[in-house]
Amino acid sequence: MEFRDINEQIIQKYKEDETLMIRLFVQWCANHELDPQMLYRNAYPNQPDNAALLSVMEEDDGLDELQIDNETMLDVLQLFGNEDLAFAVADEIQRLN
Repeated sequence: MEFRDINEQIIQKYKEDETLMIRLFVQWCANHELDPQMLYRNAYPNQPDNAALLSVMEEDDGLDELQIDNETMLDVLQLFGNEDLAFAVADEIQRLN
């Protein structure tokens, strides 16, 4: 396998994992009756709308029954380097408690 093929596979795997992270975030928001787009804007006020987030929000992927606990959501966000969003989620967790 060539180096280029390996790089493409790594990039593809990261994109798939990132999409899963976004799906989990959207579902966590749904579980708590929060608007994921608004929460994202609160975390990243100077960024344009996130196309991947909007795409996931438009999909019906059948995760409705999935309950994502708060700690898992924070861990997943931090794993992908979304510290600002993790802080916004943590603030919402405190507000909800």
